Formats: sequence, C-alpha cells, structure tokens
Amino acid sequence: MKVIYGLREVKKFKKPVVALGVFDGVHCGHIGILKAAVRHARSVVGTSIALTFDPHPQKEESLTSLGHRLRLIAKQGICVCIVINFNKRFQKISAADFIKDILVKKLASYSVYVGKNFRFGRNAEGSVQTLRRFSRIYNFGLKVFRVVRIDHQPISSTYIRRLIKKGRLTAAGKLLCRPVTVLGSVMKGVHLGSRLGFPTANIDPHHEVIPPEGVYAVRIVLDGRKFYGVCNIGKRPTFMRKGKVHIEVNIFNFHKNIYAKFIEIEFVRKIRNEKKFSSAAVLIDRIRKDIAFAKTLFSCH
Repeated sequence: MKVIYGLREVKKFKKPVVALGVFDGVHCGHIGILKAAVRHARSVVGTSIALTFDPHPQKEESLTSLGHRLRLIAKQGICVCIVINFNKRFQKISAADFIKDILVKKLASYSVYVGKNFRFGRNAEGSVQTLRRFSRIYNFGLKVFRVVRIDHQPISSTYIRRLIKKGRLTAAGKLLCRPVTVLGSVMKGVHLGSRLGFPTANIDPHHEVIPPEGVYAVRIVLDGRKFYGVCNIGKRPTFMRKGKVHIEVNIFNFHKNIYAKFIEIEFVRKIRNEKKFSSAAVLIDRIRKDIAFAKTLFSCH
C-alpha cells in the first residue's frame, strides 16, 4: 500500500473508490467498508483509496497509533492511503468545500464509501445526507454503510477502547475481528529480566490503548514472523515502590538483538494479575510457572 501524507503529493488516480473515515482501530465495521471499496475498485479497474485523518478529529485517545492503523488498513487490500493532518487550518474547511476541493477536484472520486455516522467539515456540519446531495451535483457514486452490530452491540472505537481498558480483551477482539494488539518499538531497559534469568524486550507503545496490568500469554509479530511468549504490563512492584507502567515481553527461544525494531504484541489470554512477591526467588518461581502455562496453552492451540 502506498501512503501519502497530505494532499500536495496526490496525483490523478484511475477511477478512485474512496473509503472515507478515521478508521481508528480498524474494527469489523471499518473492515467491511475498506474491503467493499477494494472489491468495487477491482470490478471497475480503478484504485482503492483510504482517506484518513490524524490526529483524531474528536481529540480522543487513539485505539491504535497512526502507524498501527496504516498496517491494519494495508491488510484489507487498499492500494493507496492518504493521511490528512487534522490541524486547526483543516478544521475550518466547510463540508461543501471538503467535497468540492478534496473529493472532487483533488481526488476526482469515482465513488465514496462511508459509514452512516461519519461527520466532516467545520464543526462536524457534514453528514451522509450532505454527501448524498453533492454526489448528485458532482456525479460521483456513494455507498453508505449501516452501523455493524455484534450480539446486539453497535461497534465503535470508543466502546472497544473502554473494553480494553477494563481488561475485556475477548469481547474487544470480537468487535475488532482480530485479537487485541499493541504496536511499539523495542527500547533499552534496565535488564532486570536478564538478571532474573528471563531476558525481556522492553516496549515503547506508539500511543496505543494498553490492557490492564498483569501477565499475558502473547503472540509476537516481528519482521513479518510470528513468535510466542509472555508479556508483563506493570510497575515491577517486587523491586520498586513507585514507578510508571512498563511493557516487557519474554519471547520463547529467541536471543537476537532487536533494539529499535517495531514489534506487535497480540494478547491471547491473561495469566494472572501483577503482584508484589516476597523475594526475587519467589518471583522467579512464579515466572517459570507463567511461562510453562503459556507454552502449554500454545501447544494445545
């Protein structure tokens, strides 16, 4: 997928089918819109385009970082993703000018695919009704998608964000149509895990919503390959009285230097809550049991 930041570098595309939205988290509803745009673009021998915005227009905490979002959008088969900087200048553009200057003049949209609740333009004045009215004036196709529900629950990034923070990862994964994942960079740590006999990669998450503190069985995606391991999210209470939350991953049978690499953590199951142990020896014994549990879990699957 080609990624274009801003509109200056945008050139003419053949029959652009534009999926329009923030797509935060790229959940089941977003996937339906993106994949439908891809199918339509292929059927008309056109170009599938995702038009998204960063930072979040509603100033909400992002479910996924922009880099993670782009990875997820690319997996749906989109050819081009255009990222618009949602700054103060862009916020002042009226809904009519957004359609006329961007969707029509700049992109020459053949069709626009959008969710029913999508709002755009100055003070969120634009709606699907606005798009429908202007689609007749400028002669572009419009496909509006209803809100998707799973188990009678409307899918939204806000609701999924709430589920993850509460630790309801299975429920969140159902609405995401994938397991809950966190993308981050491997950074240097204090080597506490190595001193205990369990080397860990310390993760700097890319502005993502993080599950609650605890120990998890996880899959790890690194350089396009999948590994297995355990992840600890917490403040290291056995050794520290206070501190910030750290994310550490012990990757099974892995000994390479991966500092500064991107790593994606896929949460499979929570093993236990984080707790303070009476000594390092007791903690080491507990970590061994955590790892044994995770390995058994993965062998069963």
